[in-house]
Amino acid sequence: MTVEQEHGTDLCKQVDKGITRVFQLFGKRWTGPIVAVLMAQPMHFSDLRRAIPGISERMLSDRLTELGAAGLLLREVDEGPPLRVSYRLTAAGKALDPALRELGEWAKVHLPEGWESGNC
Repeated sequence: MTVEQEHGTDLCKQVDKGITRVFQLFGKRWTGPIVAVLMAQPMHFSDLRRAIPGISERMLSDRLTELGAAGLLLREVDEGPPLRVSYRLTAAGKALDPALRELGEWAKVHLPEGWESGNC
């Protein structure tokens, strides 16, 4: 029996386009933790950086820009002095809460403690 016969037409199936779009954004390192931290409340840039150990200012800035472009967060300038920038989730960003909670629960059950990409 050939592979094609064993699997039938399943070889022609492709991944769902919605899943592809989601992981183009959330497959990038730091995106999920940023959204998760902002779920509780809006935060200033410096507070976000402290809340996410290991992220650089440049990476945080890049991810915040991407999340804004995707319509998941808003950047708001707080008039000073001092001038400060805060970030808050849009309704679309807040709508991710159930999915992120579910993924967190899944990870507690199915990913070994201390697992990190490349360090399994």
